[in-house]
Amino acid sequence: MIKPYTAVGLVSTVRGIRKRADIAINLDHLHHLTKAAAWLSSLDLPVRLIAVPEGALQGFNDEVLDLDHVTFARECAIDVPGEETEALGRLAREYGAFVIAQAKVRHPDLPDRFLNAGFILDPKGELILTHYKVSPLFPVEHSVCPHDIYDWWVEKYGNTLDAFWPVVDTEIGRLGIMMANEGSYPENARALALNGAEVLYRGSYPHPATGNGMFEIQSRARALDNNLYLVAPNLGTYYLFAEDTTPIDAFGGQSLIINYRGDVVGQQRYGAGSTYVAGVIDIEALRDHRARAQWDNWLKDLRTELYQLVYQQPIYPKNLYLDRAPMTHAEYREQVIERQVRLMHERDIWVRPER
Repeated sequence: MIKPYTAVGLVSTVRGIRKRADIAINLDHLHHLTKAAAWLSSLDLPVRLIAVPEGALQGFNDEVLDLDHVTFARECAIDVPGEETEALGRLAREYGAFVIAQAKVRHPDLPDRFLNAGFILDPKGELILTHYKVSPLFPVEHSVCPHDIYDWWVEKYGNTLDAFWPVVDTEIGRLGIMMANEGSYPENARALALNGAEVLYRGSYPHPATGNGMFEIQSRARALDNNLYLVAPNLGTYYLFAEDTTPIDAFGGQSLIINYRGDVVGQQRYGAGSTYVAGVIDIEALRDHRARAQWDNWLKDLRTELYQLVYQQPIYPKNLYLDRAPMTHAEYREQVIERQVRLMHERDIWVRPER
């Protein structure tokens, strides 16, 4: 039996990077923040899971500044495994906890490209799962995702749930990753649930979407729909560069831990600094609910033959970056966003506005 335990989500201050070596200052900060968060949170039940928010290692300067993809891949993206995962592995060993984190990473078989990856380290500090983000923040995020190189990805990894939404079975439950904008689409949580996930990581999400409720509504719905826990730490204040003296709270707080019934079991509304969110995970209670509920253990009732009709016609173009680097913000708006809106109107899915 898996005893209940505490999950901690770090809400860290981050300093944007110009080169990979700049990540060291953020790793040092995470070490100090974890010491406070894990010590105080373990006054309840032992801390077995530590979640580091998306952006905590590198910031989001590639997106904010519309940087050249190839340059960022060469100078700022990391390798997984690599020295940064080794540093986080030391954190896992020190606290005897699983660590989930994220970074913009290189792929050994894709020169001059970077992807957005979440990864999990076990209490020995060993890498046990890597997930490549399938739904970047499309208007601004320059990361390549598996659907952007779909034909290549399927040939290399196969066309399975594990190829796109991997889950790892551990001593604290089955863990999966659903980063930031991935949680904006219910299909990603559903895919992870159907692959066996019991605890999902989700982070980070920007303000005003957080302060206006979008992040919480989505996160609670994903947890409830799939009867799983969701650990959702948001980033703290953001210095664009290490030497800047005035940080900006661009994320708006609202960090949450949500249980399998969609209830908030841990929250930290504050985000204008460095703090943390903590809550209890009870895997046995989740498994009991899934096994004995008659109605609200939803996955058992999926009428999959019907729902396949929803996805028969392709909408978003696959293989967008199979033969080129990701677009600038302006290019993407013109060549993708505007084209996608036209597609929805032409198919008469959306009605054109009169204004």
